[in-house]
Amino acid sequence: MALIDHLPHQHSHEGDIPESIPQLESVRTVSDAFRLLGDPVRLQIFWILCHCTECVTDIAAMVGMSTPAVSHHLRILKSGGLITSSRSGKEMFYHAADTPLVDSLHITMEKILKITCPGTH
Repeated sequence: MALIDHLPHQHSHEGDIPESIPQLESVRTVSDAFRLLGDPVRLQIFWILCHCTECVTDIAAMVGMSTPAVSHHLRILKSGGLITSSRSGKEMFYHAADTPLVDSLHITMEKILKITCPGTH
């Protein structure tokens, strides 16, 4: 049985009506992640951190930005749960969070960009 048996406007065929619609909270989680990755620099930083653990200085050198600007992007990614950090002495290191959402976003990026993870063929 379809989610809705009758729609106000019958534009689609009966078989095209979804059986269920994702819950709003699930959709909101993905929407929030997309919003966080909506900035090209954050997307680039996220991709880097899916492959290595790095400090802000090295990330800044990789993306060609100032350390304060990269720190700003890292705070946004971290507050959204897409990356994590750990301290070693005085240095803070960042890496992609180990979650199914992050894994899916990483795989999706690589499919869309038609790139392969470093170290894979």
